Amino acid sequence: MTTGPGFPHPDSNASDRRRSYRQYCRERLPELRLLERLVRRGAPALRSRVLTNVQDGHWQLPVYALELGSSSATAPVLLLCGGVHGIERIGTQLLLAQLATLLQRLHWDSSLQQLLACMRIVICPLLNPVGMARGWRCNGNGIDLMRNAPLEADQPGPWPVSGHRLGPWLPWYRGRPHNPMEPEAQAMCALVQEQIATAPFSLALDCHSGFGLRDRIWFPYSGRRRLLEHAAELHVLLRLFERSHPHHPYLFEPQHHHYRTHGDLWDYLYRQHLQRGGQVFLPLTLEMGSWLWVKKNPRQLASYSGLFNPLVPHRHQRTLRRHQLLLDFLLRAVAAWRHWLPGEPARRQHQRQAERRWGAR
Repeated sequence: MTTGPGFPHPDSNASDRRRSYRQYCRERLPELRLLERLVRRGAPALRSRVLTNVQDGHWQLPVYALELGSSSATAPVLLLCGGVHGIERIGTQLLLAQLATLLQRLHWDSSLQQLLACMRIVICPLLNPVGMARGWRCNGNGIDLMRNAPLEADQPGPWPVSGHRLGPWLPWYRGRPHNPMEPEAQAMCALVQEQIATAPFSLALDCHSGFGLRDRIWFPYSGRRRLLEHAAELHVLLRLFERSHPHHPYLFEPQHHHYRTHGDLWDYLYRQHLQRGGQVFLPLTLEMGSWLWVKKNPRQLASYSGLFNPLVPHRHQRTLRRHQLLLDFLLRAVAAWRHWLPGEPARRQHQRQAERRWGAR
């Protein structure tokens, strides 16, 4: 029995528990501390719940899901996720900064109020709190959550990056065969499936860092050499973005253009949604190019965290600003989905264009 997040001993002094928990978060997990402050500040407009609790020593750490906007089951949904890999703190920090901005704007921005009246934003900003507290890529059990789904790649990329079953002592460990998915992965899958089940349109953005010198937007599939079934809709969306913001910094591409992995959670969720016959669901991954931070500041090579996060304060602030345009565009695109989603025969035309642009390599 627990009395709340982080409180392992109900029979101990409550003030000592709270003080110890605050100290733990201050030293090892300031992102969770900020998240909980935003939850308190945003209520009642910001609805929150704990999807699951995960153990770090004697601490119970919560995995939060936050909602803003319409509670209708038939509202379009924008899903934002971060902190899947604990070492990639910048993804969580980006989403918390965006959430703080939205909460401030809600007080005075009538256009934002109107948008949220007809759609919903769902945020899981810190999926892997134990990994983040320990500075690990994996979760507390040594398992890479983005290799943990029960999917096998058709032609896996280089071993062990594509995922392996040897053991948690080597990165990219998938877990033991036939074991259930990790609690964090199960919680995210349940959240996404619940939110998109009856939505007429849904879009997800999962925020990561650590690949290349450019910011990239990846989309399924990562385990097979083929385009996702909603490539036409994705092509229309990205063309809207490119025409609205022609000087954007992103490279849009399927993940399998670079490497193919076992157990990708978004491949799994997308295929599950297709099997259920749901409406359009577009899962995207923002892969922030952390090599650029290292190139500008080679001293980051001396720090494991520096390989995945901007350590110089002005570059950190610039990164938080850099992606606000993308997040705002996605918010508005989800709210206005009826105005741009293609019908026949335009959909067939965009499907052909998507195949020419992103055909399997």
